[in-house]
Amino acid sequence: MKAKVSIIMGSTSDLPVMEKAAKFLDEMEIPFELNALSAHRTPEKVEAFAKNAHKNGIRVIIAGAGMAAHLPGVIAAMTPIPVIGVPINASLDGMDSLLAIVQMPPGIPVATVGIDGALNAAILAAQILATDDEELFNKTVQYKENLKSKIVKANEELATIKYKFKV
Repeated sequence: MKAKVSIIMGSTSDLPVMEKAAKFLDEMEIPFELNALSAHRTPEKVEAFAKNAHKNGIRVIIAGAGMAAHLPGVIAAMTPIPVIGVPINASLDGMDSLLAIVQMPPGIPVATVGIDGALNAAILAAQILATDDEELFNKTVQYKENLKSKIVKANEELATIKYKFKV
């Protein structure tokens, strides 16, 4: 089994956020890899990863980073593979990370999800892969249907809660 998605984080301190992506990909049975690479501390390893990702079978990269958050952009600058950036709330309520990732120059796109939004990054990665994989497409449709049923169930439960002035 070869990884199709690469989850990269700037530091293992980002794992509590990024593991949401790993759990979703695991649930969807999408092969993935999980690594820590730093745009600032291991730039040569980031470059080698980015330049070889496609040859290694990677089709989507999810890159999480906090503070200066250069990792997603640096990777995107060196690969034609779609990069999804996850801003990590490491300081300034994550706004520094969000702005660093979303403000990419023309020609170097990084799809960006919300702060600490690793789950949405994994869902987006699955949807990208599903464009030419009918089985995965059906799994993503079912996942979204399950989200609807959770809300229906929640409303049924809310209907049973009694308050004196609730109508």
